[in-house]
Amino acid sequence: MMRLVRYCMGAAMFASACTPALKLTPSDAPTVLAHQVLEAADPGLPGPYEVLQLYYGSGTDKNRVEYRDSVAITTEPVDASKLVSLGGAADSRNEYWGFTPTEMPLNARVWYPKGDGPFPLVLVVHGNHSMRDFSDPGYDYLGELLASRGYILASVDENFINGARGENDARGWFLLKHLGEFEHFNEEEGNPFEGKVDMSNVALIGHSRGGEAVANAAAFNKLTHYPDDASLTFDFDFDIKGIVSIAPVDGQYLPTGRGVVVEDMSYLTFHGSHDGDVTSFHGLRIYDRLRFNDSADFRFKAAVYVYRANHGQWNSVWGSGDIGPRSARTLDLRGLIPQVDQRRFAEIYVSSFMEVVLKGRLEYLPIFRDHRVIGQWLPSTMYITRFETNAFRPLATFEEDIDVTRGTEDGVSLRGVSLSTWREATLMLRSSNRPTTSASQENQAVTLGWNNRIAGADTTRHRPAASYSVELGGRLAARWALGRQHSLEFMLGPTDSTPRARRDASQPAATSAQNDDGSGRGGAGRARGRDDLEMPAVDLSIQLEDAAGRTSSVVLSEYGAIRRPLETHVMRRSDQECQRCTAPWELILQTYSIPLSDFVEQNAALDLRQLSVIRFLFDRVHAGEVVVDQIGISELEPGFLSARVER
Repeated sequence: MMRLVRYCMGAAMFASACTPALKLTPSDAPTVLAHQVLEAADPGLPGPYEVLQLYYGSGTDKNRVEYRDSVAITTEPVDASKLVSLGGAADSRNEYWGFTPTEMPLNARVWYPKGDGPFPLVLVVHGNHSMRDFSDPGYDYLGELLASRGYILASVDENFINGARGENDARGWFLLKHLGEFEHFNEEEGNPFEGKVDMSNVALIGHSRGGEAVANAAAFNKLTHYPDDASLTFDFDFDIKGIVSIAPVDGQYLPTGRGVVVEDMSYLTFHGSHDGDVTSFHGLRIYDRLRFNDSADFRFKAAVYVYRANHGQWNSVWGSGDIGPRSARTLDLRGLIPQVDQRRFAEIYVSSFMEVVLKGRLEYLPIFRDHRVIGQWLPSTMYITRFETNAFRPLATFEEDIDVTRGTEDGVSLRGVSLSTWREATLMLRSSNRPTTSASQENQAVTLGWNNRIAGADTTRHRPAASYSVELGGRLAARWALGRQHSLEFMLGPTDSTPRARRDASQPAATSAQNDDGSGRGGAGRARGRDDLEMPAVDLSIQLEDAAGRTSSVVLSEYGAIRRPLETHVMRRSDQECQRCTAPWELILQTYSIPLSDFVEQNAALDLRQLSVIRFLFDRVHAGEVVVDQIGISELEPGFLSARVER
């Protein structure tokens, strides 16, 4: 809270000043991205196929010459009037486009490989933008790449509903109608796609509002009726294997007042820290709601936070102007990574996802477990990543109740020793522009703070290290048949707070003129934040203990970077930043995946079948604070571990 007060006070002081000095967290990319251990071919490079292109659509488009004069396949319009409301702008919009919501077109540009096929099908859809600055050409780089690698990619035109409100359900519905067209193309004699479309392997990609739309489409695909008006019936049921949300919104469509839940498919989402349009990583909420109901059918979900990426550079038409042509007047664009780098990241991750989900190329799985395995492929910036598979079995997710000592799995208990901070709470997003849908991650986690130093002038005096334990109880390890093939997984991220030193219980309590840390009047209850001092790196040990008291520990930093929140300033003026965002950073937790075999290598006597305690041991630095979530065990698909960065 004090950090936020200082942040906003500083903004007020400099409200009328020129653009402040550029503030970025120093990059650790030269160290973190120093490895290249994945031996598979670079998925971001073109494949062996010659790429062809065509357009399909109404053939009568008033504003789009490609959808009027260049269509190779003519499609019939659809009635979207129950999903699209144009409000007071209806007359002018209908005049501009030459049609109403009762007869909206199914237009798309398609990149496809030359060959007999059948080829997996990928649809991509843009988000909201000026309806006159057409967005669908902006994914040409993905179309060219994926078609060369043996996919059919169609970039769907939904420009005619851009600028509308409450239309994200329609965006998803349109994608399903396009899938229906491809089903017809595949069966129609003489059609350019006759027999070439693998309708059993389908994926959807969406950007911005389109990123929420693909989740809506995935949900609608399994429904029989439109949730907002059951007089509209659905009959889709396509074989959608995965969806990708690029810098998505979330919560703009809330059927029955609830967020859409995606079930039983793989998911990838990524977001830039310097997004000037969708200022928070809303894809994390879609990620958290996604459910895997069948533990036997392999699926996974992954999320990546890309430092210094923005919103528009994922689309080659939009570019750096996240809030329109005059963005440079309001947004501080100096810290952005180059557009070619941002697109390079998208090419690697989208292509890898499609290779795994649509082609079963499991050699690309390590990318999603630990991005460090492809450090030499990735653009030089910082990444925070998370993943989870359908095999994840939770021990503590912090969602069940208000008892901080009880875990998720029956019999699991939680215990803290010598912690300065121990509390469970909802994680927040930095965006404050829409409190009802933008301010919360809608996810609970535990915050743990420690300071092992004893207050006083002698800074060498320390008590035993603080710890936080997950106690399995009973015969859980035996019931789960834990062994070397399993991994311990959790999400963790440091905050920029540090609890003060512990008071020496043998000494009298501090007077009003003397604080517990020995400082004079006015000292804070927490150590100074990054505005005052360069804070030391956070690290800790992860320790396992079996029923016989045998222990084994590893150092967490050997499994991935542990970073405090990354400094993020999007607006040119600090006062505008403070009005728009609650903090100059977003707390994004990193997934750490530690094979249980690593603990056995440290102590061969450790009996995993009698594992009794998983302990977060705060013994590497004397003080710090971290947020932890999703503690559990997975038996990973072996492909995830086929490439690892050495400890």
